[in-house]
Amino acid sequence: MKNSRLVIVDGVRTPFCKAGTELASLGADELGRIAVNALLTRTGLDPEMVDEVIFGCVAQPADATNVARVIALRAGIPESVPAMTVQRNCASGCEAVTLAQERLLAGRGSIFIVGGTESMSNIPFLFKQKTAEKFSRLSRAKGLGQRLQSMAAFRPSDFLPRIGLMLGLTDPVCGMNMGETAEVLAREFGINRDEQDAFALESHKRAVAAQEKLSEEICPAFLPAKAKAAIKDNGPRENQSTEALAKLKPVFDRRTGTVTAGNASQVTDGAVALLVMSEERAERLGYHPLGVLTGYAYAGCDPSRMGLGPVYAISEAEANTGLSPADADLIEINEAFAAQTLAVIKSAKSLPHSSGEIPIEKLNVNGGAIALGHPVGATGARLVLSSLKELHRRKAKRALVTLCVGGGQGAALWLERN
Repeated sequence: MKNSRLVIVDGVRTPFCKAGTELASLGADELGRIAVNALLTRTGLDPEMVDEVIFGCVAQPADATNVARVIALRAGIPESVPAMTVQRNCASGCEAVTLAQERLLAGRGSIFIVGGTESMSNIPFLFKQKTAEKFSRLSRAKGLGQRLQSMAAFRPSDFLPRIGLMLGLTDPVCGMNMGETAEVLAREFGINRDEQDAFALESHKRAVAAQEKLSEEICPAFLPAKAKAAIKDNGPRENQSTEALAKLKPVFDRRTGTVTAGNASQVTDGAVALLVMSEERAERLGYHPLGVLTGYAYAGCDPSRMGLGPVYAISEAEANTGLSPADADLIEINEAFAAQTLAVIKSAKSLPHSSGEIPIEKLNVNGGAIALGHPVGATGARLVLSSLKELHRRKAKRALVTLCVGGGQGAALWLERN
């Protein structure tokens, strides 16, 4: 039924910029607002027609809780339109898309603005619990004597922060951070440093070569403090080389490790907004959508091998749709780490509902997160947008989008050019 098919009408994103650089002064809410405003301008959609706004965000800002609602209101979406924030770690942007499909099937709306946003620059430093308790006692102290006594209880170690970003990238169940899980896969699959660095170099080469194409996705992000706008991704390195990558030291296992800052995804700021709706509404409104969501799956796996999540999700999606990577004209596997992506490629045939080989010539043809960056709440939506745009350029039919997810999950979405 046409009314049950979710089409992606169009999309837009901010530049993706390395944390601490151009977009650092903009919070996740402002990045999302910029993307939604640009989307409304590009599509000409009347905001009154939106049924719901759904945005992914992993490190939800304390000063903009339910950041999707803040984004919606600041972007001019009417107060009567509800908004919700979703969090499935790296697949949060995908979750926003698939949740819109579920809303559509349930009869809970037919026009949605979805996407994801992340300001990794602004993930806060935190106080230890004991330090927080001391501040609490200080705030309740009465009189000068009590205040001085409370202040005297502080020690220099109380002001050593807990880094929110590192906490968020560490799995509390297996006790490993994401880079350590990549090292597990590198060892288990025999993926050496040279292979990882070669994969990383190719990501940069492809992203640099695709800058003109990728600019079609990007809207400027005005920076008030600098009186200028960020207009392009700043992660891809034109001068990246095998020699430069080889000089970098392992980050997560300094003695025998192979995962470095150069063959891992970049910590990045950015936002993506997509206009999605029922196929019937798109026809009635005269839109010519980029494509349609034809199937998807989420799957769980061992948290210490979370990088294999795509294999399980692809297999689950194949059981539901009958589609394997061989049926895709384009494949996007989020490059959390080179070791992780290479492990997925090597293990793609190992599970029930064999997923088949993943041809490298179909994979991440415009570069991936190693070069472009990985603003975790937004990446899934970017992969949807980028793959549909590329399908149109190639006049190809079908794309597979997949990500590993911290905590031991995978996501896989099947898309077709409309």
